[in-house]
Amino acid sequence: MNEPPVISLEQVTKTYRVGEIEVQALRGITANVWRGEYVAIIGASGSGKSTLMHILGCLDQPTSGIYRLGGLDVASADADDLADLRNRAIGFVFQSFNLLPRTRALANVELPLAYAGLRRADRRRRAALALEAVGLRDRGHHVPSQLSGGQQQRVAIARALVTNPALILADEPTGNLDTASTAEIMSLFDHLSDEGRTIVLITHEATVAAHADRVIELSDGLIVAERRAAQGAPA
Repeated sequence: MNEPPVISLEQVTKTYRVGEIEVQALRGITANVWRGEYVAIIGASGSGKSTLMHILGCLDQPTSGIYRLGGLDVASADADDLADLRNRAIGFVFQSFNLLPRTRALANVELPLAYAGLRRADRRRRAALALEAVGLRDRGHHVPSQLSGGQQQRVAIARALVTNPALILADEPTGNLDTASTAEIMSLFDHLSDEGRTIVLITHEATVAAHADRVIELSDGLIVAERRAAQGAPA
């Protein structure tokens, strides 16, 4: 049996109502992301990439069209199922890190496992391994304010990895980082891709998108270009 794509979008639209005005954020997106792919979604402000990120992360639902995650039609899931799906199948990495400020790195990484109901000893063991995977084995007892921006993002990536999700969804993961930290984080994403992780990275920076295997460009809620990053030619 052929394995379904991790992400399948079929004519996905999203319309917001602002008073009497309807705003079409997405106007018919069709795309697949297969297991092990590293895909960058790029576009200027207002292109629809943030709206698409919320739909991919099961944080919002399309107005029309079909979104399947790992073969599951997301529209068929209720609120509890969606929360479980987000925790189990998606590892989120955000621009602002979203770490608990007074909580040590190890406990921050443990959080998705706590929501999943794992025993404390198992949580600690897996969180320690995830921190080791991002090069922060000795920083587990530091709170975020004791870490650099790049280190905080590494903790966030460890938290995304700890459940072994089907998809890593990164939203502008280098947006708050300096040039050196950006290079370190992108090198880490490259390594995760080499390990076979499925990554969707949303960015407005062409140099960041160039790390991906495939680049999807959005404009005005539509896919306007798609290319293999390595060749720089249409896919």
